[in-house]
Amino acid sequence: MRVPLSFLIAAMLMASDAPRSGIDRSGMDTACKPCDDFWRYANGTWVDKNPIPARYPTWGTMSVIAEANRERLHAILDAASANKAAAAGSNERKIASFYSSCMATADIDLRGAEPIYPDLARISAISSAKDLNAVIVELQQHGRIGPVAITGSPDLKNSKQTIANVSAGALSLPDRDYYFKDDPKSKQIREEFVGHVSRMMQLLGDKPDAADAEAKMILTFETSFAEATPTNVQRRDPYSRYHKMDFAGMSALTPNFVWKPLFVQFHLDTAAPINVTEPRLLEKLNAQIAASPLDDWKNWLRWRVVNASASLMAEPFFDEEFTFESKVLNGVKEKLPRWQTCANAVDRSMGDALGQLFVQKYFPPEAKRRMSKLVENLRTTLREQLDAADWLAPETRKNALLKLNAFASKIGYPDRWRDYSGLKIEPGNYFDDARAAGRFNQIYQLAKIGKPVDRNDWGMTPPTVNAYYNPTFNEIAFPAGILQPPMFDMTADDAANYGAIGAVIGHEMGHGFDDQGSKFDAEGNLKNWWTDEDRKKFEQRAGCVVDEFNTLEIGDGQHHNGKLVVGEAMGDLGGLTLAYKAYQRTLRGKPAAAELDGFTADQRFFLAFARVWASQYRPEATRLRLNTDPHPLPKFRANGTLQNMPEFRKAFQCQAGDPMVRAADKQCQLW
Repeated sequence: MRVPLSFLIAAMLMASDAPRSGIDRSGMDTACKPCDDFWRYANGTWVDKNPIPARYPTWGTMSVIAEANRERLHAILDAASANKAAAAGSNERKIASFYSSCMATADIDLRGAEPIYPDLARISAISSAKDLNAVIVELQQHGRIGPVAITGSPDLKNSKQTIANVSAGALSLPDRDYYFKDDPKSKQIREEFVGHVSRMMQLLGDKPDAADAEAKMILTFETSFAEATPTNVQRRDPYSRYHKMDFAGMSALTPNFVWKPLFVQFHLDTAAPINVTEPRLLEKLNAQIAASPLDDWKNWLRWRVVNASASLMAEPFFDEEFTFESKVLNGVKEKLPRWQTCANAVDRSMGDALGQLFVQKYFPPEAKRRMSKLVENLRTTLREQLDAADWLAPETRKNALLKLNAFASKIGYPDRWRDYSGLKIEPGNYFDDARAAGRFNQIYQLAKIGKPVDRNDWGMTPPTVNAYYNPTFNEIAFPAGILQPPMFDMTADDAANYGAIGAVIGHEMGHGFDDQGSKFDAEGNLKNWWTDEDRKKFEQRAGCVVDEFNTLEIGDGQHHNGKLVVGEAMGDLGGLTLAYKAYQRTLRGKPAAAELDGFTADQRFFLAFARVWASQYRPEATRLRLNTDPHPLPKFRANGTLQNMPEFRKAFQCQAGDPMVRAADKQCQLW
């Protein structure tokens, strides 16, 4: 299927002397009144003409950009594969070999389940609690397969130091509530899960009756862990995830599990401090080791191995994973083309190596310079907003400004690229290559524990169509992948860029002051820098956003969980407000901005914002997102945000009582 390019055509034209609006009128539904449903007004025709492709759960503006980026990666990888002159051991040769191994499906199919036979044999040989402990430790080398995990990240209360984070859990379904919800759809998903596990076990050679019994046991086994697992809302509080202790304190939580071999395996110092993210789950692990028969543990570990490896193995395993994860949970109709699967795998495994080639071709230095100016203008504008926030006490305002001034911004790509010289890729063996890359990246992260934090690292690869705020780094980051038209259009008028990428910049800055980020100080430490009274006022403002998203009508009796999406919704409202003021700041001392394509500058600003959220979801994907995602659905990120903005109401002459105007006593405002 060809990629819909209606949003990109204008951006591909050469810049002319006359300014371009950056607004694609052909995607609008002007039969819909802007004050009734602005999302539909801005995007309705595009949405109607661009149904979700069969291979995706959702499709929209971000999807179009991501698809274009994938095509670019496709060309890069094909060129690397064809370049026989690339030096042995070079990044180009490694990504080409990894990609080629992934594309060699006939070779992958010939191996069947053979790649995981050694893991299955070790599990089968378990005959004691000591053996179980040893196998759990060994499997940790291949990622999150067993019930425990160790990662390295900044100490939440000493952000300059990397600390070991220890967690436990055993859930295969998307969220703990999937094990308990009693509505018909949730029950159906659990039934589908049991069938899925059974079919996977049968692919390993188990007889159908035995596989069915094992699958039911696995659901029961995981449900026990789910009972002790915090909800997504509970996990939003960073204090709930911080329990610093020494090795002896952690070990006391799990006398039935010996941690030292795991630390020895990864060359970790047991004298270093540890953060146990969820002590209750370690206690549950301890109880489960004592209470569950060894055969239950063995069957669960067999399931976890095959589940973690299915996408790397022969077609029957790959297809079974696709059936549940993509079809059942997301409503997807067909598999991705193999080249896309493999390009995604290279991006996940060697993101800096592939990303370096991507930015060389598709992210010019001028784009980085212009983006930097946008960021700094929004920072200056937010400083003005904080200065004018009369509800803040001087002490709180001072701390907020310190935090804002300390914001680091990452644009496009890392200042220093990862060194992959220690990664060995053997052409022609995809499973082993994928495990080698996973192990290499795991060791890279774990080696940081006990050392000063390296702030060069990114949380996303350069081609990614996304952005983020990292509270412990106190930084905002914008990969080159999202800095493409129409999100960021070097040839478009400023109004469109401030409405699109400006709102994204403001959104990420806003995360520094949302329900989570506001609990971290200028240095990225988990520390209260608010007066008690100001914190109470902040919670009231956040509560307004919670109430709004709890009550927005989605359809089919579904609603957002306001407490789950509050951070992202606050980011949207604060970010768009900030971007609007920053755009207005660029106009100071200048003649009024001219109309372009029949729209005023303010109208173009809000149309560009709404266009970002031109997206639709399959029903299954909608349910999954409402249950697990802290981001509201795109349509409501547009309308729910704009309903609170007087500037929008003025731009489109909306009146009190219009659907796009929230009642005056319910309008939310952050700063």
